[in-house]
Amino acid sequence: MAENRSTSPPGGFGRRLDEHAHGVGEAERAPTGLVDSGVYVDGVRRASPETLADTYRCLQELHPAMAWIGLCRPNRDQVDSLADEFQLPELAVEDAINAHQRPKLERYGDTLFVVLRAARYLDEQDAVEFAELHLFLGPGFVITVRHGGTPDLAGVRRRLEADPSVLTLGPEAVLYAVLDRVVDGYAPVVAGLENDIDEIETEVFGGDPNASRRIYEISREVIQFQRAAGPLLKVVDALAVGFDRYGTDEELRRRLRDVADHLTQVVERVGGFRHLLQNILTVNATLVAQAQNEEMRGLTAASFEQNEEIKRVSAWAAILFAPTLIGTVYGMNFIHMPELGWRYGYLFAVALMAAVCGALYLLFKRRGWL
Repeated sequence: MAENRSTSPPGGFGRRLDEHAHGVGEAERAPTGLVDSGVYVDGVRRASPETLADTYRCLQELHPAMAWIGLCRPNRDQVDSLADEFQLPELAVEDAINAHQRPKLERYGDTLFVVLRAARYLDEQDAVEFAELHLFLGPGFVITVRHGGTPDLAGVRRRLEADPSVLTLGPEAVLYAVLDRVVDGYAPVVAGLENDIDEIETEVFGGDPNASRRIYEISREVIQFQRAAGPLLKVVDALAVGFDRYGTDEELRRRLRDVADHLTQVVERVGGFRHLLQNILTVNATLVAQAQNEEMRGLTAASFEQNEEIKRVSAWAAILFAPTLIGTVYGMNFIHMPELGWRYGYLFAVALMAAVCGALYLLFKRRGWL
């Protein structure tokens, strides 16, 4: 049975992040259960059993040999079968079934249990897909358990099978090759995040109203990526500490040092992204506050102009009200009213209206209403 073949090239750069990304890309199309099983003698593949039982039988027949069993989202019966055959630690088996573990390395006697978190960029979704990968290593066996569509372990297997001299170094050679593939897969994510941050800077200074939300989304991606790559440094360090104790071959030591160098660069760059995003968020908040202040100043100026207009209208209304009041009183045509029979009564009324209007005009002018 052939292991899942990814058509996407290793390496490359990418971006956005969706934890487990159910329903996205290869993660849903990847086969489940036993994906590939090979039995190797002196670094050469001698058998390709199609079931776990056949793998166990081939191991006995070809002893001494090494079995590399690849599974993707296996069921409980398959994991229990492997645990009984290879005496896998119970706690590690539970972790492999339930997933949702952070990168770590644990030793149980002769058995090594490693958890890795791989990542890849999905161009169509502008998203980063994370997948969990568990490895069991022991005398004569390697078991890889994937929870997701990445990394492309079929490619790792092909490269190792093309170089039997490396595969003869045993299960550790497989572990280091898988580590190298996982770390190489981080490169697309790093460049994608960098590209996203460049776009965000343009959006922030361009006044995009959705910039704050996108900054938050990418900050969340960076944090998730740190949780995948950061703890892996401890895994690599733990492997390096055991070089002398477990007699690790010099070629494998060299490969692990190379992986450690690349991983350190990734972790440092991602840490820089987080600080940069914090600064961008601060700048965006400042620009938003400035825009709000400008808007408030505009509203205040408009309100002031409106108040001035109201003052002018009110002043003229008061001025015009005075002659109207006087004219209304003398227009009542009562028989007994003061000055009705006076020769200069009309001139007096007009003069009174003019005087009142003039006094009100001067009063409002002095107060700045006119």
